[in-house]
Parts: sequence; C-alpha cells; structure tokens
Amino acid sequence: MSKYTRVFVLFTAAYFLSYFFRSANAVIAPDLTRALSLSAADLGLMTSLFFAAFALSQIPLGIGLDRWGPRWVTPGLMLVGAGGSLIFAVAPTFGLLALGRALIGVGMAGVLMGSLKAFSQWFPPHRFATVSALLVGIGASGALVAASPLAWLNRIIGWRAVFVIGAVVTAAVAPAIMVWTRNTPPEVAWKPGAPDLRGLRQVFSDGRFWRIAPLNFFMTGSLLAFQGLWAGPYLFDVLGLSEIAAGNILLLLGIGTALGFGGSGWLADRLGLTRVVVVSALLFGLSQLVLLLTPPAALVSLTYLLFGVTGGFSLMLLAHVRHIFPPTMTGQAVTAVNLFGIGGTFLLQWWMGLIIGAFPVDAAGHYPPLAYTVALLVTGVGTGAALVWYLPLARQREPVDAYAPDQVPAKRR
Repeated sequence: MSKYTRVFVLFTAAYFLSYFFRSANAVIAPDLTRALSLSAADLGLMTSLFFAAFALSQIPLGIGLDRWGPRWVTPGLMLVGAGGSLIFAVAPTFGLLALGRALIGVGMAGVLMGSLKAFSQWFPPHRFATVSALLVGIGASGALVAASPLAWLNRIIGWRAVFVIGAVVTAAVAPAIMVWTRNTPPEVAWKPGAPDLRGLRQVFSDGRFWRIAPLNFFMTGSLLAFQGLWAGPYLFDVLGLSEIAAGNILLLLGIGTALGFGGSGWLADRLGLTRVVVVSALLFGLSQLVLLLTPPAALVSLTYLLFGVTGGFSLMLLAHVRHIFPPTMTGQAVTAVNLFGIGGTFLLQWWMGLIIGAFPVDAAGHYPPLAYTVALLVTGVGTGAALVWYLPLARQREPVDAYAPDQVPAKRR
C-alpha cells in the first residue's frame, strides 16, 4: 500500500466511525426512550449534544490542526470519543448518557477537519475536491451500518453492546493514524501555522465567508439533524413502520448521502463548484417540502434518497472556502465554515425536538404528522433563504485555487 493510499484509508476509516456514531440514534431512538424514559425534547437535546460538543471544538481544533497537524490532533481526540462511547454504553441515567454523547462528539470533532487538513498537504489542489468527496462518500457509509445492520444488531446484542464495540474499534484506529501517517509527504516540510487568532480574524472578516456559512448551517445542519435522529421517528410516527422496515428506508437515506458526498467533487470539477451547490441546495429544500406533506411510504423512500444525495453536496461548501485561503490557514478556514454546519446540526436537531415535543402524543406514544410538518417547514424555508443569500457569490467567477502547497525541503514530523 502506497503512503498516499495509507493516509486516505486510515482517515476514511476514522470518518466511517464518526458517521456511524452521529447517525446511530435514529435507529435506537425507541430503545433509548424506553430504557431511560426520555421525551422528544430529551431525546433531541441528548442526541444534539454530539454536535454541540463537536461545534465547540471547531475553533481550537482549527488552530491545533494548523499548529501540530492531523497526525497527532485527530487520533488524540478519537481516544476521548472511545471513552465517551463506553460511558454511553453503560449509562444508567440521562445525565451520564448525555455526557457520553457529548464526549463522543468531542472525539469525532477532529476527524473530517483533520482529514481535509491532511489531504490539503498530501494531494494537489486540482484533486482536493475529488479526494475529499471520496473520503466523505466512503466514510458516510457508516450511516448504512447505522441503518438496517444496526437495527439487526440492536435486536441481537442490544445498543449498549454495540457502543462497547464502537469504543474498541475507535481505540484501535486512533493509534494506527499516529503510527502510519504523517502530516505531510516525505518530500514536503511541515510548516506549522501560528497559534493565534490572526488567521481567524482574517477568515471572519472576509465577506465571502459570510455568504457560505449560512448555507452550510442549513444544508449540513438539516441533513445531519434529520439523518442522525428525526428521520427514524418520522418513519415510526408518521408511517407507523416497524424498526426493520424503517431501517431499510434509512438505508436508502444513507446510500443517498454517501452518493452525494462521493459524487459531489467529481461533478464540481466538471460542471463548476458553485453551479452544483446551487442546484443541489434547491433540490435539497424541495425534498424537505415533499416530506412535510407526509406522502405515502414509496414516495418517502425516494425522497429520503434525494434528501441524502442533495444534502451530501454541502461538502462542496468546504471545498469552496478552501479555495479562498492559503494552506497555512486551511484548518482554521474549513473549521470555521464547519462550525456553522455542525452548530446548525446541534440547534436544528434540538429545535426540531422542541417543535415535535410541543404536540401531544397518541395512546401509542406517537407524535402526529403535523409535528413533523412544522419542523420540516422550518428547515426547508431556512434552506431556501440561505440559498438566496449565497447566490451573489455563486454569480462571481468560478473559484480557482490561488494557493498551492509549499514545496520546500522536507522536515519530518
């Protein structure tokens, strides 16, 4: 295996785990609710703590990645996530369950951003969008395991045992990254960024950043908030499906998301980055409007697939900002945009729980379809408004990468 392939495989394995953890609660939601007597608001808040901790980690993470590199920062955080998974697995109370979920979020916070930082050093600029999309597309298959296979495992060994296994696997992948990857290729020196806030000021003072960030808030936020939790209860409450039947439709959502992530870079390289962002955002918003109409199961299945494919194109918003700032600021730039995506996931997942929980349950404990209609109306309208705000940037000349990685004598790191 070449050194380039090894870097790609190990960081992709880490992202696979991250995506599994963020998506798992959609399938095990009924069991969590029964085991700890959770309300919809409790379930939404607890699940969203993954993304709250994830978001709060982004700014220091960006500084750390630029200073010490993904070889050390990403696996160090993953070990925290392994501990969180163990706490989640044995938690007897809501408080400990929430703590475990938050620690998993901290642990997975450095995976995608660390991967993008590593790839910005290892691969040439003209391949960055494609390689990044492959990373996320393959890694997003973790959501496939968190669908029907997780539903089956949950029946066989229970969700607590699943999270113990997740902790063990995470603890194995983390040291593999430390041992078998590097911050840069052998012929390229590692050039650490300055550990201060000057880079962040430059990012946050750039008007182009503020055109991209709100769209990432609603595209990434709505995708992950729904896929990570509410897509499951929607199928249970609105369509009355069983756990396995719902898992099969969630599998389509996972396949769509993986296809969107994996194919977005290829299409962006050929059709234009901003063009594919605009079209995908429009279709993503429309898919939410279809779901809020509570269509029959066959149409829901197709809409889940479309929702996943088009939502996966939000990855190109990170590629867009990567074109704007130099390599020494890549970590801070992409984590700043990702802060809005993950922060959006936390807020939207929580808010959807508050909206849904405001409606009364029936005798079987199900929320009415109207609850999900209102929640999806909020995310769908938000996506449309953010797209309108992004359009002036999309009308500008297609972004090109003005910054190639510095090719200087090697210094091993």
